Amino acid sequence: MRKTLYIVSAFSFICFNVTAQRPPAISSPDVNPDKSITFRYYSRTAQKIIVKGEFLKSPLAMSKDTSGIWSITVPPVKPDIYPYSFMVDSIELADPNNTYVFANERFKRSIVDIPGDQPLIHSLQNVPHGKISYRLYQSATLGTTRQLLVYTPPGYNPNSKIKYPVLYLIHGGSDTEETWTKVGRANFIADNLIAQKKAMPMIIVMPYGNVRPKTMPDFTKEVINDIIPFIESNYPVLADSKSRAVAGFSVGGGQTLNIGLTNTDKFAYICSYAPFTATEEFQKNFTNWIPDADKINKQLKLFTISVGTEDFLYESVKKNLELFKEKKVNVKSYIVPGGHTWMNCKLFLATTLQELFK
Repeated sequence: MRKTLYIVSAFSFICFNVTAQRPPAISSPDVNPDKSITFRYYSRTAQKIIVKGEFLKSPLAMSKDTSGIWSITVPPVKPDIYPYSFMVDSIELADPNNTYVFANERFKRSIVDIPGDQPLIHSLQNVPHGKISYRLYQSATLGTTRQLLVYTPPGYNPNSKIKYPVLYLIHGGSDTEETWTKVGRANFIADNLIAQKKAMPMIIVMPYGNVRPKTMPDFTKEVINDIIPFIESNYPVLADSKSRAVAGFSVGGGQTLNIGLTNTDKFAYICSYAPFTATEEFQKNFTNWIPDADKINKQLKLFTISVGTEDFLYESVKKNLELFKEKKVNVKSYIVPGGHTWMNCKLFLATTLQELFK
C-alpha cells in the first residue's frame, strides 16, 4: 500500500513540475481594431527582447511582466502583409506563437497580416479560387529532381479544350518556391483580378531559382530546357511566345532579365521587379551588348522594370533602365515609394497581371 502511495505521489510531483515548467499559452500577434499590433514572447531568462518589422522605422524594446511574458503594442500600421522577428538578446527568431512563417532560407521571420477596411487585392475574398499544386520534375540540366509550384485558375479542367497562357514567376535570392504564395499571395491576387475581369485566366509557374552548387546561369538553361517542356507536357497551355511571360523579384528580377532578354523568341512579356544584376551572368549578357532593338521590340509585347524609391537597388535599377533605353529597347518603368520589400512585390505583381496576354 505504501509503495502504491509513493508511486502515485511521485507521479503527481512529476506532473506538477512539468506543468509548472510549461510556458503559458499566449497569443501573438494580435491585430487590434485600430490596426495597432500587440506582440508577445515568453522568456524568464532573456535580458532584452526587441521586435523588428518592416512596418517600423526602428526596432522597439518589449517589456517583461512578473510571469515572464514580454509584450509591446505598436502604433496603428497601414494595412498590408509584413515580415517581423524578435531579437532575443543577440539571437533573431521567428515568433514561436505564430504559424505564419516567412518562406526563406536565410532570415527567420514571421508574417503579420493587417486587413484593410475594404479587402486588399491580396486578401482572401469570396470569389472563385484557383489551385496550388506542388509538382516534381526531372531537371536534366542539374541532374536531379526538383520541385515547383503551379497555380491553375478557377474553373481549370485539364481535360477541357481550353488552353492557357503561362507566367513563370521567380522568387528573390534567399526565398524559396513557396514565397510567392506564402508571402506574395500570388494565388489570391490572381483569383481576385480574374474575378474582377482585370486579368486573363492563366497558369502561374513558381520554380525554385537556387541551383547551388551549380552556377546561376544554369537556372536560365533549366527554365528553357526543363521547366517549360515539363509544363507544356503536363498542362493544356499555349506554346507560343505571346502566351509566355517571365517575371521575378530581386535576384529573381535579375534572372528574369537574363532569361527573357536572351530568349525574346520564347517570351513576349518580361517584367522585372527591383532586379539585382550584380552577377556574372548579367555582366556577360549585357556588357558590350549590341542588340537588334527593332527585332526585340517587335517580339516583345511588354517589357517593364519596377522599383521603389527607397530600395537599396534603386540607383542600379535606374542605370539598367538607362542601358536599355540607350540600346533603343522599349522598356516601361514603374517607380513607386517604398523599399526592397514584399509589400512592393505584391503591388508590382498586381500591376503586371493586368497587363499580360492582352
